[in-house]
Order: sequence, then C-alpha cells, then structure tokens
Amino acid sequence: MWVVIEFARYIAPNSLTFIMALSYYPSIGEIVLCDYRGFIEPEMIKTRPVVVVSPRLRRRGNLIGVVPLSTTAPKPAEAYHCLIQLDNPLPAPFDNPIMWAKCDMYSVVAMQRLDRFKEAKQRHGGARQWRVGRANTLQIAALKKGILCGLGFDSLTIHL
Repeated sequence: MWVVIEFARYIAPNSLTFIMALSYYPSIGEIVLCDYRGFIEPEMIKTRPVVVVSPRLRRRGNLIGVVPLSTTAPKPAEAYHCLIQLDNPLPAPFDNPIMWAKCDMYSVVAMQRLDRFKEAKQRHGGARQWRVGRANTLQIAALKKGILCGLGFDSLTIHL
C-alpha cells in the first residue's frame, strides 16, 4: 500500500525513499523508470527502465502498459526478448546503449510507479536535469511481436 504525502509524491511502506510520479502520460516508445517494489518474485521487484507500449485508454488514465529493459543479455534469447540499441544511452547505471526488452514481463502499472531519469547535478548549483529515452518505430514493432510471443500468441505476429 502506498501512502500519499502530497500531490504526485509517494512513499513506499517500510522505506524512507520518496518516489516522484510522472506528471504527464508518456507516449508509446518513451523509456522511463518503473519502481516495481511491492511485486513478488519471480515478478520484477526492483527499479528498472521500461518502454511504454500502451496508449492512454479512456477511464484508465492512471494505468499504463510497459515492458522492462535489462542491460544483461538473456541466455538463451527467446522470441519474447528484443534487442534494443539506443542512439542516446540512458543515464548511469543504465548507460549501456544495448538493452534487452523482457517482453514476457509485460505489465500494466500505476502511473505513480513511473519517473524520469535524473541526470547528474551541475557542479555550480544548477538545477537537476531530467530526461527520458525513446524507442524508435521499428523497435516498437519488435516489442509488440515480443509481447505476443510472451503471452503465447506467437501465431498472431503475422498480423503486425
């Protein structure tokens, strides 16, 4: 259970770490951070980058479909894994330009779990910079195929 501290700011139970939720609905292909704490293994259980794969749905504006990314290559790679090469690597510790989408781990999460990446603070008192990543159109198409394979609907990939 999450406790509301103030608008768009949440604190996880048994934790003093604040999580700042996105204040906008990200577009398909946007790469943001997702805090999976509170899920149960073997589900995702830590904070990791995710690709937004669902549009905003009517009357479901606080839920969003995402696919988690990993910097570790799967062994072996399956049809539900997608190699994503980023033109602009994400900030550390996710700064590897080659990521693997775990399409079998597709999930619908609350917007409050999502945040942008924090850039390093500027040395002379500058404001913190925030950024997001972006998957291109071909990568999004590959993610859709991977999601279908991860759900056991491999035969439907011919329609994409």
